[in-house]
Amino acid sequence: MPKKTATAKKKKETVRQSAPFLTIGIGASAGGLEAILELLHNLPEAPNAAFVIIHHGDPSHPSSMTQILTRDCKMPVIDVMEGIAIEPNVVYVAPGGADITISNHSLHIGKVIKGHPRMPIDFFFRSLADDHETRAVGVILSGSASDGSLGAKAIKAGGGIVFAQDESAKFDSMPRSAVSLGAVDFVLSPKEIAREIVRIARHSYAFDDDGPRRLSETQLREIFAALRTAHDVDFTHYKPNTVERRIRRRMALNKIESMDDYLAFMKGHAKEIEDLYSDLLIRVTSFFRDAEVFETLKSSILPSLLKEREENVPLRIWVPGCATGEEVYSIAICAIEVLGAMDFQCPVQIFGTDVSDASVDRARSAVYPENIVADVSPDRLRRFFTKIDGGFRVAKAVRDCCVFARQNLTKDPPFSKLDLISCRNVMIYLGAVLQRKAMTIFHYALRNEGYLVLGTSETIGTFGDLFTVADRKHKIYRKRRGATRPLVEFNAAPLSEARQERPRVTDEESGNPNVFRDADRILLGRFAPAGVLINDSMEILQFRGRTSAFLEPAPGTASFNLLKMAREGLLAELRAALLSARKRGKPVRRDGIRVGSDGKSIIASLEVIPFVNAHNERYCLVMFEQAVPERAEPKSKKGSKARAADDQKVLRLKRELEATREYLQSIIEEQEAMNEELRSANEEIQSSNEELQSTNEELETAKEELQSSNEELTTLNEELENRNDELAQVNNDLVNLLASVDIPIVMLDSDLRIRRFNPGAQRVLNVIPADIGRSIRDLKLSLTVENLEQHVASVIEELKTRDVSVKDREGQKYSLRIRPYRTMENKIDGAVLVLIDVPQA
Repeated sequence: MPKKTATAKKKKETVRQSAPFLTIGIGASAGGLEAILELLHNLPEAPNAAFVIIHHGDPSHPSSMTQILTRDCKMPVIDVMEGIAIEPNVVYVAPGGADITISNHSLHIGKVIKGHPRMPIDFFFRSLADDHETRAVGVILSGSASDGSLGAKAIKAGGGIVFAQDESAKFDSMPRSAVSLGAVDFVLSPKEIAREIVRIARHSYAFDDDGPRRLSETQLREIFAALRTAHDVDFTHYKPNTVERRIRRRMALNKIESMDDYLAFMKGHAKEIEDLYSDLLIRVTSFFRDAEVFETLKSSILPSLLKEREENVPLRIWVPGCATGEEVYSIAICAIEVLGAMDFQCPVQIFGTDVSDASVDRARSAVYPENIVADVSPDRLRRFFTKIDGGFRVAKAVRDCCVFARQNLTKDPPFSKLDLISCRNVMIYLGAVLQRKAMTIFHYALRNEGYLVLGTSETIGTFGDLFTVADRKHKIYRKRRGATRPLVEFNAAPLSEARQERPRVTDEESGNPNVFRDADRILLGRFAPAGVLINDSMEILQFRGRTSAFLEPAPGTASFNLLKMAREGLLAELRAALLSARKRGKPVRRDGIRVGSDGKSIIASLEVIPFVNAHNERYCLVMFEQAVPERAEPKSKKGSKARAADDQKVLRLKRELEATREYLQSIIEEQEAMNEELRSANEEIQSSNEELQSTNEELETAKEELQSSNEELTTLNEELENRNDELAQVNNDLVNLLASVDIPIVMLDSDLRIRRFNPGAQRVLNVIPADIGRSIRDLKLSLTVENLEQHVASVIEELKTRDVSVKDREGQKYSLRIRPYRTMENKIDGAVLVLIDVPQA
């Protein structure tokens, strides 16, 4: 008995451990120990989650954190060891500052590389996002700098949930950096974080990620319709599993279990539609992600594109789905490095597009957190980035190569005449329909033998006739020269509209009803024979009169095919009559047909009348008539009547056999005629195919190039508007700054013409706005300055500031300070005159 109990207990533990559970990554630095203690103290003994604590510290010195946490934690607390498998309701403490990864629910300790920037929280969070996706949870507690923010973004992009400590953090740099990136779902105190973790760990979100689909087609259509109305983006053909994971994540965040409740919540909260839209579009990106791909671009792809290129021909690159711009700037840096190494000069144009306005705005700002040092080498940081408060900004030389704009890849026209397209880790979110459309768009947009770069888990699929493999390992493809270009269509109608069948408009509905037509309808209904109007495919377009005695719906899928609806006994005669009438082009009549109807049999006649309408379309009118039953005859004639019935039956069978023979013969003749027609048509098609294809391609090219040019102009116009806004803001700042400074200031260009001055200069030097653009030599200033031109020229030449003592007409002394005017490119383009009042002794 005890043995059986132990076995059952062991089996129960195995089932419990194999059940899904959340893995919580907790990152902390300075001031984080107290927050970790408070968080663990408020967790129950079995929260159905595993906890991995990553903290900053010196890996060479042992840490006592495990012993400290054990005193106040209800769960077991153990140190991370190489290859240890994680289990629910256990806390794992990583060595201080060590790079920890997780793979298949096992933890691994990486080697510490001296001189390499250590971002252990980012490192583990990214690994957790890749391995656990929706069952990954990140918690960022007190700490300085910005470690954890990029990893938190990766967790959220993978469908996980991220927490950050609120103002209770002793050092709020780490939580604040993650919040500023938009990677945080909850900003709470450690106690409140513990309570939310317990709730989410028990939510269906944590269990049914790999289970059956819970969302019906109707529910998905409602959500897609709300998103399309708000943002004009149709998610119908996005991969359903990805969409459902994002929706379940939003349900967990809003404490909702039922899908119907979530739909009602969406209808009442417009912000939830925006949040779901943002979740569906968030992607994982970083500088020089998959470094080997960028090394391949530098070593072979970009040099081959620049080889034999004229200097005035720009290098054109497109990055669809650019997210927050890291990949765009990474490619721009590689291009600048290659141009420098080859000592070659040509314009570089890189278009970064995304459907998310927020992502495009962040990409344009070109400001990134400090922890990009883990992805960008020190040399590149020094050359291509500027250190600012709390992070780095991409240098102007790199930003000038990049243009960002909002664009829907599957709907808006693409760019054209591109040398390279980098669409990495975008196709994995698209369904088969959108993937096919994207591939045809890429083929159109590239120049002959242009390159296409896809993500590590993406391929060109069945489009081997459009692209060849340039680098199989890094998923780089090249456009085939001379491949037949598929048709590219933009702004396609929504699926719901495309699937709707246009209703047929009858003749009665097309005109205005009148009394004569009503009279005709009554007469036709009473005296005209029952019949149907069919098209060339034998589909019934209209029923005329009562046809139930001759036609009935066939079992199975609904169909209006006339032959499928014919009652028993009618099919052979009907088929033969139809073929004969279409072949001759004349009416055909068949009499004495015995038709089974509702358990009885009737004698009927049918007539097929073919005709052609004004659009040269073939139709047939098939009419049915029931024979009038014969009157009852005397008994003496019953014997002869029986014999006549037998003769009639034999005659009917012979007629059916003859009809079948005629039908088979007509099939053979029709097949032979069709084969002959196909041969002649094939010859004609072959002779005219090249000409038609050439004409068609020219028309398509003109249309597509026009659309692409329009899209490019729109993008450039949008970029120009943004830059104009920035310039206007800078100009406003400069005007207000000069107006606020009471010291007289005058700016001159290299020809000593006045570029700008402030109100102080207007008052002291007696200059007016009309003097802007005039040479200072032509003005009568209120100062006595000898050799002003020589002083300014000397400052511009020697790049040194010079002070000159001057007096005004009233004898007031001033110090005239002349400084060189420097541009953003560090060029000297004039001088700045500053007049400082010298107090009288």
